[in-house]
Amino acid sequence: MTLFDAVVGQPDAVAQLAGAAAGDSGHAWLVVGPAGSGRSVAARAFTAALQCETRDACGRCAACREVMAGTHPDVAAVSTEGLSLGVRAMRALVPVALSSPSVGRHRVIVVEDADRLTETAANVLLKPLEEPGEATVFVLCAPSTEDVLPTIRSRCRLVTLRIPSVAAVAELLVAEGVDHDTASFAAAAGQGHVGRARRLARDEGARERRAAVLRLPQELGSVATALQAAAGLVTAADEESAAMSGERDAAETASLREALGLGVRGVTVRGTAGAVKELEAEQRSRATRARRDVLDRALVDLAALYRDALLIALHVGGAPVHADQADVAAELARTVTAEALLRRIDAVLGCREAIEANVAPLLAVEAMALALRTG
Repeated sequence: MTLFDAVVGQPDAVAQLAGAAAGDSGHAWLVVGPAGSGRSVAARAFTAALQCETRDACGRCAACREVMAGTHPDVAAVSTEGLSLGVRAMRALVPVALSSPSVGRHRVIVVEDADRLTETAANVLLKPLEEPGEATVFVLCAPSTEDVLPTIRSRCRLVTLRIPSVAAVAELLVAEGVDHDTASFAAAAGQGHVGRARRLARDEGARERRAAVLRLPQELGSVATALQAAAGLVTAADEESAAMSGERDAAETASLREALGLGVRGVTVRGTAGAVKELEAEQRSRATRARRDVLDRALVDLAALYRDALLIALHVGGAPVHADQADVAAELARTVTAEALLRRIDAVLGCREAIEANVAPLLAVEAMALALRTG
């Protein structure tokens, strides 16, 4: 057993990374794969292997434990839960990249959200990527090579992850103590996203939210009900994302105010306003990202329901994503033509793209709901 065992359904990528850690580590790697494929897990396992006393990510030695705990002195990890990764974070990495390791074999710099680098931040990263310290290794993660500037990806060795199979994800959940039936359901409904499958297996609230999304095709009888259903979907996403970030935001704000001596309401200390505004901006960015992610997850579920209906309409074999919604999919297949089902899938995917392109979520979802009604 090694830390690479946590990288689900990626034997080729694991072999590539494990081999590099044991031999020629290279100086820069780009790990790409769709959401939920395990990019961050693979990056952490590779980082541990680079520092591991036995070079195989054993998970037992002090170096591996420190990497996984985020306390290894020769590992710097940068990520963001917001919309972008800015120039300040990259500038802070430059001297780190040029320094020698203090206790380990390598100085490892992990950038988990390379796709969110601003252009200026990416340009700052170019120099240390071209001329890093002798023992420095960069590990960048992104959904695809197209999400990273050509100047960045051309300097990296590529590792490509794929969507894990339903069977591989189900096997992982069973190993984690989930019963077989629940694991099979969650793995299929999670559509290869390991984190999503875990939530569906363990969180009743997640299952209820999914069920509410999948009721949307039945709520499109009139323009009024379609718009109402769209508003309900966006409101639910707002509430879920607010619940995810609200407690954390409050704790961060309280901690910063205490550190700046702002414990007394209404008291302003010279020079602190910038720090407070920076935190507020970071929290807004994070909240926007969370809202988009929640909506995107709902839209992926909805598209999969229409996909299940299309398979039935075309009399094509294949396991359904939403096996528990077989009656709904069958009714859609009976009442909607295959061509119209394709248009509805396109409408859902178009809504995803619009939201990612900063179209107001309510407008994008309302347009989708109307298209689903008439498509």
